[in-house]
Amino acid sequence: MKYIIFEDFSGHPVPFIFPHRVDHADMREQLPYTRVLSAGYVDIVDGAFHCHGGAPELQVSARNEDAAIIAAKFAPRLPGEADIA
Repeated sequence: MKYIIFEDFSGHPVPFIFPHRVDHADMREQLPYTRVLSAGYVDIVDGAFHCHGGAPELQVSARNEDAAIIAAKFAPRLPGEADIA
């Protein structure tokens, strides 16, 4: 899968994961956020997210913290708990 992490309007990172057949640039055009923080490819290896590569067309690459940002979005939340991870 591919991913892009944007900065949302309150400054938090927001990951979007999408299929390989969609270009990073095409996905970027579909989303309203102005700042791209990173992008690349994401896999699950031994039960953990692994981010690598980059998106030259967006002039960004995968960062060390990307896997943790994506994993946090999959963490269980209590009913009514805000998603600010």
